Amino acid sequence: MFPGGMRRRWWLFRLFDLIARNMPVPKTRRGMLVVRMDGIGDMVLFRTSLDHYAEAFGVDRADITVLGCESWDAITAEVFRDYKVLTIDEHTFARRPLYRFWVSLKVRALNPAVSVCDSYLRRAMMADSLVWVSGAPKVVSSLPFISERTRAEYLYYLSQADQIVPTGDYPTHEVVRHYNFLSTVAGREIKPEAPKIRWRENRPPENFVPQGTPYAVLNPGSNEYGRRWPLAKYQELADRLAAKGLFVLFVGGRGERPGDINTGNPHIIDLMGRTELPQLLDLMNYAELVISNDTGPAHLSIALGTSTVVVVGGGHFGCFVPYPEGVRPDHARFVYQHMDCYHCFWNCPKRATKFDVFPCVAAVETDQVWAEVEQLLGSD
Repeated sequence: MFPGGMRRRWWLFRLFDLIARNMPVPKTRRGMLVVRMDGIGDMVLFRTSLDHYAEAFGVDRADITVLGCESWDAITAEVFRDYKVLTIDEHTFARRPLYRFWVSLKVRALNPAVSVCDSYLRRAMMADSLVWVSGAPKVVSSLPFISERTRAEYLYYLSQADQIVPTGDYPTHEVVRHYNFLSTVAGREIKPEAPKIRWRENRPPENFVPQGTPYAVLNPGSNEYGRRWPLAKYQELADRLAAKGLFVLFVGGRGERPGDINTGNPHIIDLMGRTELPQLLDLMNYAELVISNDTGPAHLSIALGTSTVVVVGGGHFGCFVPYPEGVRPDHARFVYQHMDCYHCFWNCPKRATKFDVFPCVAAVETDQVWAEVEQLLGSD
């Protein structure tokens, strides 16, 4: 009831969480809750493994509910076609007690028989607390990355789990972790598979790119300033691609614009801030090529089967990118410049401000990326 070592914020939410967990639900426990408080890229890396959950846990797919983030709500109808999905605003959940309470009541009302969380880099006050609030009589959790700051919270929630599954030492890749988790639960080896998602066959509209015209998509933004490979290098690639006869579409979310894009060449089109997530997938699905920073659209593009080049830094190198051999499909390439300071978890002391590019990202040369581009385009 009163565990020690908890941060002040944990106590702020404690009463609401307790009330929600102990709310009586007048229906039979049924099915499984899978908690995925992830960004878009993490969701993509997890998605293929989900199709093994029904067999591994002995449940029907129709009885599996995925609890996910609002950031990917717009694509769940297609990407999670065979499953139930409940999405929440994870940022508001982490800050606002009343919203958290409302979400917790909805999660408790699901009344699952089993709750699962297999994320490694996760937040206890979010993913683990949602598993706990569900009140499921059986809880299966992966062993997360634990720091001294979060140790008390993780140990509290893990003490409530029925099975804790170690999925590998850092920096085991996320895809491999998901399949290590499944293999342990199933009691047999389930081999890792490359990320793949199903998507609709909607061609981009004429106002984005002329119909039947080959094009490349460049994603120079990121919600983390440090992972934004310099725009000047993207611009140079755009000029080279345009010289090859491709239209070049710059894409990205609102607020991710890294600077002014030169659209003096009629083959270069600025679509940053003009596409919703489903439209972005439509664009990438029919592109000849996608070049992206290490962010969600890169993983989406790879999972769609589009030729993709990703510029990679070293913050947690190998955990999410690059994909390991055996999981990396032939159409995916990762470009990086190794430094001794890799694995800093993006706590980079070499930046003057948080708005600067990480040195390991900035060090990637345009010609390195172009070499991979030529190989991919040459193989089409």
